[in-house]
Amino acid sequence: MRTVRVLTAGLLAAAALFTLPFPGVAAADSPSPSASTGDEGAAPTEAGTSFRTATVIRPGQRATAQASTGDYLYWQFPADAGQRATVRATVELPRSTAGRGTRTWRLDVYDGLRRRQACRYGSDTRAVPAGASSVELSCALRTVRAWSEPWANDPLPGAYYVRLTVVTAPAEDLGEPAEAAVEVVTADSGGATAVDGRLAAPLVPVSGRDVEPDGGWASGWWSSRILWTACGAVLAALAGIWGHRLTRGGGRPAQVPPGA
Repeated sequence: MRTVRVLTAGLLAAAALFTLPFPGVAAADSPSPSASTGDEGAAPTEAGTSFRTATVIRPGQRATAQASTGDYLYWQFPADAGQRATVRATVELPRSTAGRGTRTWRLDVYDGLRRRQACRYGSDTRAVPAGASSVELSCALRTVRAWSEPWANDPLPGAYYVRLTVVTAPAEDLGEPAEAAVEVVTADSGGATAVDGRLAAPLVPVSGRDVEPDGGWASGWWSSRILWTACGAVLAALAGIWGHRLTRGGGRPAQVPPGA
């Protein structure tokens, strides 16, 4: 019975470890605080015209800009290891162009090395039929990895660039005013996507702009995978002790004389 009580206490302790809110551990796809509450500062009302002049936005902010059809609009935002970012953009078109031909808008996202990142899902390119007054685009990026092989195209921690522009439009539409709005939402994927190793430093531009998450960049060594490994080791040890007690028997029976 003592063995059973010890085993039961160990299992209850291991179960408690799984439910405690350890630092850095979050449920998969749970919104980050910055995504739910937004930044304290005002959202930007303008966009850059190149990678070097991209306007910094924070996850949870809704940045706006007024431009001309045909312009390239650039924003940048921070994404840390273990995060999944979703970029959404809305373009309001002038009524004067509502009856003209089809236009195609495109939303591109680049990492700190300026490599275009593929979308897991979403409509990053959309054709706007004649008569439409607005268009919505979105791109859900893959999970940012703390470290990657040099030959891989995995998203890495650092600054990410958003580019919004029209790729095809009637010639008479070019130069017409348009209003754009961009919003970035990040979610923590948890330890399921954790990898060994990390970058020496996040991939951020040297322009002097503050492209950094509100809580700073993660150290990269901690993940919930460490917790799961420790709990698995505890359960394996308890199972071994229990199995040993079951199979070792009760020793020599009392009625058997010594030397028999």
